[in-house]
Amino acid sequence: MTRKPEEIRSILATDCGSTTTKAILIERREDGAYRLIVRGEAPTTVEAPFDDVTVGVLNAVQEVEELTGRKLLRDAKEIIKPGGGGTGVDVYISTSSAGGGLQMMTAGVVRSMSAESAERAALGAGAIVMDVIATNDGRLPHERIERIRRLRPDMILLSGGVEGGTTTHVAELAEMVAAADPKPRLGIGYQLPVVYAGNKDAREIVRSVLEGKTALKVVENIRPTLETENLGPARDEIHELFLEHVMQQAPGYSKLISWTDAPIMPTPGAVGDIMKTIADLEKIDVLGVDIGGATTDIFSVFGGTFNRTVSANLGMSYSISNVLSSAGIENIARWIPFSIDERDLRNRIKNKMIRPTTIPQTLEELKIEHAIAREALRLALQQHKEFATELKGVQRQRTISDTFEQTMSATLVKMMELDLLVGSGGVLSHAPRRHQAAMLLLDGFYPEGITRLAVDSIFMMPQLGVLAKIHPRAALEVFHADCLIYLGTAVAPAGEGRPGREFCRFQFSFDGGRKQDLTLGFGEMKLLGLGLGERCSMVARPARGVDVGAGAGKELQATVEGGVVGLILDGRGRPLVLPKEGAQRREALGRWHSEMRMYPGARGPE
Repeated sequence: MTRKPEEIRSILATDCGSTTTKAILIERREDGAYRLIVRGEAPTTVEAPFDDVTVGVLNAVQEVEELTGRKLLRDAKEIIKPGGGGTGVDVYISTSSAGGGLQMMTAGVVRSMSAESAERAALGAGAIVMDVIATNDGRLPHERIERIRRLRPDMILLSGGVEGGTTTHVAELAEMVAAADPKPRLGIGYQLPVVYAGNKDAREIVRSVLEGKTALKVVENIRPTLETENLGPARDEIHELFLEHVMQQAPGYSKLISWTDAPIMPTPGAVGDIMKTIADLEKIDVLGVDIGGATTDIFSVFGGTFNRTVSANLGMSYSISNVLSSAGIENIARWIPFSIDERDLRNRIKNKMIRPTTIPQTLEELKIEHAIAREALRLALQQHKEFATELKGVQRQRTISDTFEQTMSATLVKMMELDLLVGSGGVLSHAPRRHQAAMLLLDGFYPEGITRLAVDSIFMMPQLGVLAKIHPRAALEVFHADCLIYLGTAVAPAGEGRPGREFCRFQFSFDGGRKQDLTLGFGEMKLLGLGLGERCSMVARPARGVDVGAGAGKELQATVEGGVVGLILDGRGRPLVLPKEGAQRREALGRWHSEMRMYPGARGPE
């Protein structure tokens, strides 16, 4: 990258997905602000008959050309750079998950400590973690060796031992990798990349075992002490090896790499980067989800700590039967606002699995899909909370209260502290009504207190993630102006109550001097008309034992922002418990859906 950020007027960015390649054009306007101009897409061409990823890239860019009337390609074979005179662009960048993305295995001495830190590093770099090997994982050595040999990952991250700690267990892990002699998934005749990020005292041992058999890289220890994690060097090396080894083996990537002005990043890693950038620059806590057909990714930044998890068995098409299996038919059925036979529901879910590209054709089918999405989101967040925890193994002084604490370590995901909740993926980004996306986020994640809700309009977060590496201001401006669609703000008091009893009283002061007093009963939802860009002052006075963010029973004053849905008051309590009796539950769901204007026939906001 040779240009300074202030010299960049136009940016072309692509994301080479497993099925579709997306291209976006960003330009600096006369007022100096960066904005999205247009988007194009084309089928990804990494597989036969093309076997060249750049064909799909050129086709997507050609659509951008046609939509803008601006010449971007030279002889339809390469991108024109630098831009000038109404042709070409100043910068071209790309992300990729084509060919299955980056698939890794990680290994560590103790499953809940160094192995978990290695898994965190790999996930943060945008990898799909196929398996985690640890000396205490309950498997025999030959079983671990066979597992490594059979999975054929793109890369292995080896860790273990704090500085000055064990070397024998690290040596055992290295010998297992050497004995497996794993062959890479892509490419023939090149060595599998292995990153060693463990105790420096074991480096020479690891080199003697693995050098020559693998493409070994040694970086700083990811867990130098029990109290600290140092994931950055391992993540950076994973990105470098992804570019040098994995991407170079995929058809057409060497050509694509020669075009780009910044290293190509794995798509999930780029999404994580934009989330982290937003959280750092705005000093907020962020939670994001990408719910796809096969997997659900969750990204979070709480207190400056980034975490990502991949729920590989939770998706809305290919993995939809796994959602049924994991959640149970009762948990899915509880979200459906009409009576349905259990066998009929199972058949509908399995039909979606065998016809994964179909979309709901009736309102009834849409409501069933939304019920399944709620459970997929709930389960994915549950897995994320279990993974995004304080470091395990840290020695702390115990207090009386710790005697009653059953968990190994506290989760970092605290919903009362969450500032921004972002949804993406077909069921959220392409919901027929934005009100549906807002309700799915509320029912899947149960945010507490005051939380802004948003969806990614056209899934451009990957491109903005890699752009943030070279031009953070441009990425931030486009993220807020064109990428995110702000649904509004949810105010969800945490606590319990009796149906119909006063749960929280509100006073709102709107622009122009208008004021509104409102009482929210337990079990009620209310939607107030507060448009995009509008704000109002709010005073919330919760009932005894109810918390809106200032503490149980304490008054809270805040300024809240609107959106395309509005201001949502969620009085259903936290934890959210649905009525057990079927008719009562369906009546409650219907009432909430009507208030939230989810489906045709619902009334408007107050």
